[in-house]
Amino acid sequence: MAIKFHYNKTSLQLLNKQLKVRQNALPTLKNKESALRLEVKKAKTEAAILDDKLRGKLAENETTIRLWSEFKPDLIAIKDVILTVKKIAGVKTPILEKVDFEIKKYSYFKSPAWFPDGIKIIQELVQIAIERDVFERKNELLDFARKKTTQKVNLYEKVQIPGYEEAILKIKRFMEDEENLSKAAQKIVKSRMDNQKTEAA
Repeated sequence: MAIKFHYNKTSLQLLNKQLKVRQNALPTLKNKESALRLEVKKAKTEAAILDDKLRGKLAENETTIRLWSEFKPDLIAIKDVILTVKKIAGVKTPILEKVDFEIKKYSYFKSPAWFPDGIKIIQELVQIAIERDVFERKNELLDFARKKTTQKVNLYEKVQIPGYEEAILKIKRFMEDEENLSKAAQKIVKSRMDNQKTEAA
């Protein structure tokens, strides 16, 4: 990255300021990156656990699959999914609070005896599936933030900080050369003036 600068003290001060900002921000960014990496891993693991749990529950009910043809699909519906937001390393992530179900009235006498258990099974399966989806979304958000943070760490560490350091070094060398030239010019002028005085005397 080419950093624009002028060969003067003002530019040197501005570059030093920018360099300090990046050097101070880098440890914080690295901590954020490792925290996000850990949280991504946790969310991924939790989603996988819930996925296995869902498959397990579906497998448990495979034997009763014939009975489900008697079940009325409109008997139960999702009324509301209540989510809250939790900030993790500055990233807003969803947390499942509750799934509200709406159960329509049905006759306990005319319906099969297993209907109440069937409703519980569906509620459980839906709860697990929604929770898994929430963790997958959480994982996506955290992973996106982690990638952005990694990019910023790399930008600071590999591009901007070395760029600013190089620019500062160039300005310092230029100013030192200028100062040396100025001193050399002063010496030349002084020795000429001394020579002229000596000749005049």
